[in-house]
This record gives sequence, structure tokens and C-alpha cells, in this order.
Amino acid sequence: MDNFILLVACFVIGMLLRRSGRLPDNAHAALNGFLIHVSLPALTLLYVHDLRINVSLLLPVAMAWLMFALGFVFFKLVGKIWALPASTIGALTLTGSLANTSFVGLPMIEAFYGPKNLGLGILIDQMGTYMVLSTLGIFLAAGYGQGAGLGYRAVLRKVLTFAPFIAFVAALLLIPVHYPSWFEGLLRRLGTTLVPLALVSVGYQIQWSAVRGKLGELCMGLGFKLVVAPAVIALLFAGLLGARGETIQITIFEAAMGPQIGAAIVAVEHELDPSLVTLMVGIGIPLSFLTVPLWWHFLKIIG
Repeated sequence: MDNFILLVACFVIGMLLRRSGRLPDNAHAALNGFLIHVSLPALTLLYVHDLRINVSLLLPVAMAWLMFALGFVFFKLVGKIWALPASTIGALTLTGSLANTSFVGLPMIEAFYGPKNLGLGILIDQMGTYMVLSTLGIFLAAGYGQGAGLGYRAVLRKVLTFAPFIAFVAALLLIPVHYPSWFEGLLRRLGTTLVPLALVSVGYQIQWSAVRGKLGELCMGLGFKLVVAPAVIALLFAGLLGARGETIQITIFEAAMGPQIGAAIVAVEHELDPSLVTLMVGIGIPLSFLTVPLWWHFLKIIG
């Protein structure tokens, strides 16, 4: 419950700061810059360093990769039919295909499945969602955003010089190295700035008047993220593969979470339809508080 209160409070604080006029209109740019170059790399160095791969957990890890692939194909096709600009397609792909499997997902797992399953949630988040964002997500953002129109090498250069990606590679190389306690504590404290600052930034940027102009794209993006994507994952894992049990339930449960905050930050950083991105996160996360319990009831039925 404390996490939910923090989430809502930071989001509201961002909106209040916007209305107060006490900060510059582009104040969110400074926040996003800190998140991209400090908060996200710190979290990457902290958690990727401790990852241990287990073959028996292949499906939970594969979920985020499959969902991102589904989103990429879906939004590319819809974008072509609707003649959407590249920045909008990129925004929908990032925010509509990556779930908030950490800050929202972990408290949800604890509430509905118990704290004993938090380890599985962390694995899904780090080996799945976060790793997709750190690799394919960054490449897609560079291609659809500031990298649009650039050659392959230029886009690749943007990916390889992106701070969270550098931290990701460094974390993998440092797995055999034991972090000193002071360094681990430093990374943990810097990493904890991600969610509050990200939500303040989202709240600061959101403009409810933009909903009318983005209503079609918003409904399509959230419909895919909260309903279609987890339904396809359920069909693949529980239907076609016949997988059952609590591990699979939690995997589908995580797929149903609202849009990932980190993906929204990357999208805005690459100028991928910022108004749509903030609406996807600002409306999608609160809305997921209503849809996720419905998924939990459904998953109990299918076993």
C-alpha cells in the first residue's frame, strides 16, 4: 500500500508543480536527464549484477520479449493503416509493449500471490522487461525518434553510447566481481530516485486537454497493453503450451501491468510523441489498478 501511495502522491505533486508555475515549462527535461544518466544506470548496475539464469524459468523471462515483439508488429501494422507518424508508432510500441513489472508489478505480486513469489517477479523484471528496454527498446527509440532518417551505424552508435546500455554491459561484465558494501549502498540510494522523480516528471508533463486529440491512439495503446497483450501471452503459455501453475499465473499477471515508467522516460528522451507517452503512463497505471485484479480472478479460474 505504501508503494501505491507514493506512486499517486508523486504523480499529483508533478501536476501541482505544473499548475503552480513555480518551475520552468521544460523542468521535466532536467528530471528526465537525471533519470536517464544516473537513476537507470544505477539500478542496472545494482540488479543486473546479481542475476542468475535458470533454464526452468525460461517462459517467465521470455514473456517480455514475446510481448515486445507482438507490440512491435501490432503497432507497426496499425500505424500503417492509420497513417500514424513514426514518433507515435514508436511511443505506442514502447509504452504499449513493456509492462511495469517492478514498482507496480512487485507490490501486486506481494498482495495477490504472497511475498514468497517476489523473487520470480524480480527475475521477470530484470531478465525480461528491463533487459528488453536496455537493448531492443533503446534501438527502437533511436530508430523512431532522434535516430529516424539516420543510417544504421548512426543508430547503433546512439544505442552503444546510451548510458543505461553502457551500465547494462558493465553490470554483466562485473557479475564475477563482488561489490563493496559502500558501492552497493550508493547504487541502491541513487536507484530509489527513479520512481518518485519519474512520476513527478510524468505528472508535470501531463496535459488532460491533450486527451481529446490523442483519444484514439490512447485507447488503442492501453487496450493492447492491458487486455490484448496479456490475453495473447495467456493463449500462448496456458493454451498452446499447456503450462499451468502459480509460476505461469504470475507471469501472465505481470504481463497485464500498466506501461513501464522506464520505457516512457526513454520515449520522451527520444522525442517520441511526449504528450501521448505521458497520457499512456498517467492514465494506464491508475487504470491497471482496476484491470489487474480482474486478471487475477481469471487466472485463478484457468489454474
